[in-house]
Amino acid sequence: MTALLEVEDLRVAYGKIEAVKGISFKVNQGEVTTLIGTNGAGKTTTLRTLSGLLKPTSGKILFDGAALDTVPAHKIVSLGLAHSPEGRHIFPRMTIEENLLLGAFLRKDSAGITEDIERAYTLFPILGERRKQAAGTLSGGEQQMLAMGRALMSRPKLLMLDEPSMGLSPLMMQKIMATIVELKASGMTILLVEQNAQAALSLSDQGYVMQTGHIVLNGTGADLLRDESVRKSYLGED
Repeated sequence: MTALLEVEDLRVAYGKIEAVKGISFKVNQGEVTTLIGTNGAGKTTTLRTLSGLLKPTSGKILFDGAALDTVPAHKIVSLGLAHSPEGRHIFPRMTIEENLLLGAFLRKDSAGITEDIERAYTLFPILGERRKQAAGTLSGGEQQMLAMGRALMSRPKLLMLDEPSMGLSPLMMQKIMATIVELKASGMTILLVEQNAQAALSLSDQGYVMQTGHIVLNGTGADLLRDESVRKSYLGED
């Protein structure tokens, strides 16, 4: 299996506080890889570093064979790595369609952009029905769909999703997870950070468990679901 993303001994600090403490992992082409862990484990910091929003203090990040360590965020997007952030960060006063177009801001192929907007509406029909509606009037789940659709507008090789089910109803969470399965079936490579460990590991090829900035366990999604320590710590089982 070909690794699309390779992270080696990555360290990230906020001032004197080290949040990520020498982690190594990889994301294989066409697979879903999940990072799970409690709040403060360093998962979001890891994704923000991969997308260029934070700079590592040391370590290597290789994406599709190219080093990303010193590449600015906008160029990382152009290389094929898109980030749907925790909290969605949609633009509430802009319409759904305008938000989607922002995801394609580096592209010049107007026909392809139009095609991908329609693809987003096929993936998330509610967005197509409300395309001229202000994004701030959407529900939390609909805003999550919009954030994912906007990330897909850059035609990424790797899609990073940070807590896509956070704050959503069980029904909406199921819809988001079903969409991730659909994206995987289309060939999309996905790096997923998700609080719902059961749902995330159930659809993941590989998983990594983070604690206080370290990776303490890794394996296939199925293996981690069977692991006693994971079941006790993250699945709520005694």
